[in-house]
Amino acid sequence: MKKIITFIWIGLYLMACNNPLTSPEKINELPAIYPDYIGVTVPVGIAPMNFNYLGDYECLDIKVVGSKSGKIHLNDDKISFPDSEWKKMLQDNVGDSIVFTLSVQKKNKWIQYRSFSMYVSSYPIDYGLVYRRIAPGYEVYSKMGIYERDLSTFNERALVENTMVPGMCVNCHSFNKTNSNQMSLHIRGAHGATLMQIEGERELLNTKTDSTLSACVYPYWHPSGKYIAYSVNNTRQSFHAVKDERVEVLDLESDVLVYHPSTHQVLLSPLLKKKEVFETFPVFSPDGNKLYFCAAKQMPIPEKYKEIRYSLCSIDFDKEKGTFGNRIDTLIDAEKMKKSISFPRPSYDGKYIMFTLSDYGNFSIWHKEADLWLLNLQDGSLRTIHEVNSDNTESFHNWSSNSHWFVFSSRREDGLYTRLYLACINKEGKVSKPFLLPQKNPMNYYDKLLYSYNVPEFTNSPVKIEPRKLEREIVSNKRVQVEVRK
Repeated sequence: MKKIITFIWIGLYLMACNNPLTSPEKINELPAIYPDYIGVTVPVGIAPMNFNYLGDYECLDIKVVGSKSGKIHLNDDKISFPDSEWKKMLQDNVGDSIVFTLSVQKKNKWIQYRSFSMYVSSYPIDYGLVYRRIAPGYEVYSKMGIYERDLSTFNERALVENTMVPGMCVNCHSFNKTNSNQMSLHIRGAHGATLMQIEGERELLNTKTDSTLSACVYPYWHPSGKYIAYSVNNTRQSFHAVKDERVEVLDLESDVLVYHPSTHQVLLSPLLKKKEVFETFPVFSPDGNKLYFCAAKQMPIPEKYKEIRYSLCSIDFDKEKGTFGNRIDTLIDAEKMKKSISFPRPSYDGKYIMFTLSDYGNFSIWHKEADLWLLNLQDGSLRTIHEVNSDNTESFHNWSSNSHWFVFSSRREDGLYTRLYLACINKEGKVSKPFLLPQKNPMNYYDKLLYSYNVPEFTNSPVKIEPRKLEREIVSNKRVQVEVRK
């Protein structure tokens, strides 16, 4: 038996890629790799940026040299950087570049490609990302969940999965400026509720009242943590008959409100619940003195749904009294642009509002033309973020706590599955080339993953949640009823 095991190990050793790089033919071409990490900017705390070579080969040889210091050398059948060596390489080269030289053995001959660089940013990134993963279907919930990913490793864990409770859907999760101790999460189905978790204390709320259209969705925290803005929506799902367009989610009615957790009261303004206007996607300004939202003139549906265009608007908010201003200001007029705005997200430093721009409506995740744009709050200028946009859908996005990184969802790979990309924006507003969320074996991972990512949120620490305890709370149907402030 021992002899058999010995022969097996010898066979595996001989089959392994362990061929020293000798006399390579140097070609003036960049290698075809997946993901395309050539020339990207990365944070010092990111997991190893492993990649795959696109093409036939017998062996790979990769040398990584830091502009300041450090070397990594791999000679293997895959490119998988050791965690400790990778972390040291990034730490030793903050503010400078690391250079990759890839050689490929084909038919016992080595070819060496032109070297490429990654820049190691001096801007740190947050602990992790929380996102929903869901199959790209429409009729049934299928398997879905809210997951947390440690950005410095490949570790992912489930926070809430719909397999906990039959028929449950989980969505609309939100954290206060990446603070994992202040979380809101919506649960749909027979045991529907809005989960509110603040500094370890958790409640399950019934947020539907006689004065509001529905339970609360699309949350965004006030920077003080004392309020949360939501929209309430009466929506309809509609399917296209043409192959290049898939599905629309249409607002039949929608309003915006603010919730005050300490009193369980909903704060309303007549200016934010006009019958003739659709209001949705509310977000607070970083100083908490304004509430931004999207608004569109009501149109007959489905006859004129392609004429519905959402403008970016704002209303003042008194954070001491919890009251609203007496007028609506329009920051970007959708009719003048002949475009529609969704998912506004202010940077936490107060410089920008990032939003998605599409031809019409507000369900831009299936709009191929949807792109990311920036509104400069300091000078009022607008620009498309051409550095990250592609020929396919760019949609939901969020900022890191220092406002120098953002994560966004994109269907650029195949038009069907949404993946997550990260990019850096420096103090002058220059945006770096985006990079796909790293995985241990990216080709294998993304090729086999039959789920889309959506609603990515940065978090500054692991979310404290006990799935089994939460499951019992959900099925108990014990809910706190919110009420409208008189």
